[in-house]
Amino acid sequence: MVIVVTGGAGFIGSHIVDAAVSRGDKVVVIDNFATGKMENVNPSAVLCRMDIRDKEVDGVFAEHHPDAVIHEAAQVNLRYSVDDPVYDADVNILGTINLLQSCIRHGVKKFVFASSGGAVYGEQEVFPAPDGHPTRPMSPYGIAKLTIEHYLYYYSITYGLDYTALRYSNVYGPRQDPYGEAGVVAIFAEKMLKGETPVINGDGGQTRDYVYVGDVVRANMLALDGSYTGTLNAGTGVEASVNELFDTLKSETGFKGERVHGPAKLGEQRRSVIDHSLFREKLGWDPTVSLEEGLKHTVEFFRGKRA
Repeated sequence: MVIVVTGGAGFIGSHIVDAAVSRGDKVVVIDNFATGKMENVNPSAVLCRMDIRDKEVDGVFAEHHPDAVIHEAAQVNLRYSVDDPVYDADVNILGTINLLQSCIRHGVKKFVFASSGGAVYGEQEVFPAPDGHPTRPMSPYGIAKLTIEHYLYYYSITYGLDYTALRYSNVYGPRQDPYGEAGVVAIFAEKMLKGETPVINGDGGQTRDYVYVGDVVRANMLALDGSYTGTLNAGTGVEASVNELFDTLKSETGFKGERVHGPAKLGEQRRSVIDHSLFREKLGWDPTVSLEEGLKHTVEFFRGKRA
């Protein structure tokens, strides 16, 4: 199979590329390296350094004739989307439409999209949120993800493009960027290993559904090979608070400091956790890595980077 992976030099995308290459697929990476890193790029993949909004994207499809696209590239900073919603929509909506147009022109059969459970659902009414939960995104980023899901439905019924939109919960693991505003696990782990004290926003009682990147990779491979068209939640269904996260990472890193709390972030969701029962029913996916095990792997990765 020939697969285009957008954002294939990034955190999640590079792991997906590794998995696809290891099973014998030809993989073409499209990445503009806004956040991606050359060290993440699998040497067996074809690298096309460009933005998903570029007209040259169509030339990549014309040259390599992909069977499928796994779309991970995005403007992922939720707070930045609030500051500059025009840029967020340009990258996340128009960039995706650019890809979809190339898919139609060049006969792509499957499109797997990285959506967002927390951002699409907004403040939840049910915990964990099932796939049919009302969608009330509270940020331009979430609005863009939901908009793309609607575009995927349109391309499916109009052109017959098979798609699966995976609504991720909070993905963490090796290669996550510890220097951005997102990715609390990576940020905390890196700071603790340096002996620095990470600041917890608010009282630390806010909860998230943390899913290990290896489980997310498996989710993408199942979606790629499966026949399910529509949206699926890709999360654990288990909540963990930021305080709990701090305590576990403190133990794993050997950090000696205590919790330090700063001001709460304006508009931050209090609880976010999603139900993956439909994913299990349709494609047999269940997360297999516990939070404790995943945090151990993540700390080992960042400790190795510092060696």
